Amino acid sequence: MATFKTYSSVCTTGIAFPRSSYRKPKPTQAAIVPSFHLPMRSSEVKNRTSTEDIKSLRLITAIKTPYLPDGRFDLEAYDDLMNTQIENGAEGVIVGGTTGEGQLMSWDEHIMLIGHTVNCFGGKIKVIGNTGSNSTREAIHATEQGFAVGMHAALHINPYYGKTSLNGLISHFDSVLSMGPTIIYNVPSRTGQDIPPHIIQTLAKSVSLAGVKECVGNDRIKQYTDNGIVVWSGNDDQCHDARWGYGATGVISVVSNLVPGLIRELMFAGNNPALNSKLLPLIDWLFHEPNPIGLNTALAQLGVVRPVFRLPYVPLRVEKRIEFVNLVKNIGRKHFVGEKDVEVLDDNDFIMVRRY
Repeated sequence: MATFKTYSSVCTTGIAFPRSSYRKPKPTQAAIVPSFHLPMRSSEVKNRTSTEDIKSLRLITAIKTPYLPDGRFDLEAYDDLMNTQIENGAEGVIVGGTTGEGQLMSWDEHIMLIGHTVNCFGGKIKVIGNTGSNSTREAIHATEQGFAVGMHAALHINPYYGKTSLNGLISHFDSVLSMGPTIIYNVPSRTGQDIPPHIIQTLAKSVSLAGVKECVGNDRIKQYTDNGIVVWSGNDDQCHDARWGYGATGVISVVSNLVPGLIRELMFAGNNPALNSKLLPLIDWLFHEPNPIGLNTALAQLGVVRPVFRLPYVPLRVEKRIEFVNLVKNIGRKHFVGEKDVEVLDDNDFIMVRRY
């Protein structure tokens, strides 16, 4: 009787291999190394800003990004806006935030604008780049690039839309905090998720946490200031009381794009309910539609930027434009940016750009 050898497998060509010749492949070492990521940082300390320097800022403007008719950045208009902020006492700017429409920029545009701002104005004002993202990978990459081009601090939001757990929030922020001075931005109306105080208190153990831009309200601000955590009000309509009644360091402001000198007075000159009341109608008008629609419309009416909108933003309707003209007259044209007379623009004056 014939005997047969056993084989473990047959290849596609029909050649059999003895079991003894089979060797299980070993995994490559790269597959089991947890991470090859090394921080992209410079040891050069010239022009670096400490976390304590950021903590002291009282007026930070969330600066507007103006456009050319084809939708590209209008850097000449941007530079004029920056110079106006510096001349009127703003101490810092947020570049590419919600107000600056960072959400409509490519990362190339975003980092370029941060670098341009640092290069032209970084010796006169603190440049805080909005390099946050709902993707931790993107937040890390953008923040590395932002600090590499010289920004003084980063603004980071919690992951939005694709929300994470509370432990996920800590891991997300821990991934970027070590890179440099950081402001965490809590705005549940936009993200759909509140960052609770115990998460901020955990993150405050990092020496890089400068503070929080808080939009929940003044009671939340007091929770932080009572525990020694620096807070900026993220609500223009509440910033006066936050500063003088609840311990906020200052404000990260939208309305200071329009009246920077008056907002500086509101933050530096002591309790001033009369000035605050004078500004509230303007602030209410500014946020009648989601920011930055009102601001974009107002700056165009003041003649300091071209009336160009990147979609999906569109200008306020003509009735609101008429209201703005009256608000400027009531407050005083001299307090607003620019030198041209305020005017009611026609619908046909505006340019809406779909592709840019």
